[in-house]
Amino acid sequence: MGNTTFTGAVRSESTFKTVSKNTTTGAITEVVTVGDAPVSLADADVTLTNATHSGRVILVPDGGQDNTYTLPAPVAGSMFRFVYAGGAADATDAIIVTPANANFFVGGLTFLDTDNEVSAVFSDGNSNSKIQINVPAGFDVTIMGIDATNYQIFGSVTGATAPAFGDQ
Repeated sequence: MGNTTFTGAVRSESTFKTVSKNTTTGAITEVVTVGDAPVSLADADVTLTNATHSGRVILVPDGGQDNTYTLPAPVAGSMFRFVYAGGAADATDAIIVTPANANFFVGGLTFLDTDNEVSAVFSDGNSNSKIQINVPAGFDVTIMGIDATNYQIFGSVTGATAPAFGDQ
């Protein structure tokens, strides 16, 4: 059997959790949960947490209205993977926002137009804190905490209308 070295806390109760420890207060913050089942979001605006959503597949419903999903403050290594779980193209939008304009997205998404066109949509890398996924037929979008300020975004969106980055 090989040796395993852990640099930090390890906790397992059928899953693994990555945590960060505040060097001043000693407070423990859960960053990522690995190994749990997907999380199905409600057809409503939802505020996400690292403890419940990071490290798990987040299933986004076919909404009855535009829904806004608010990310927690960025933590390096936190990972949110949003997957459209509807059974048909959605008539509403999924909107993902950071907790504040000071927390912005870096990166972009591949857009697969249902008219057989392919393009890329990018954040401006310095202020875009919102991504609006317009009337999707499908999407698989991953958002990863780069540091305590920003998120990296990548993935793909399929639909008739391109997703759009913007400021809140």
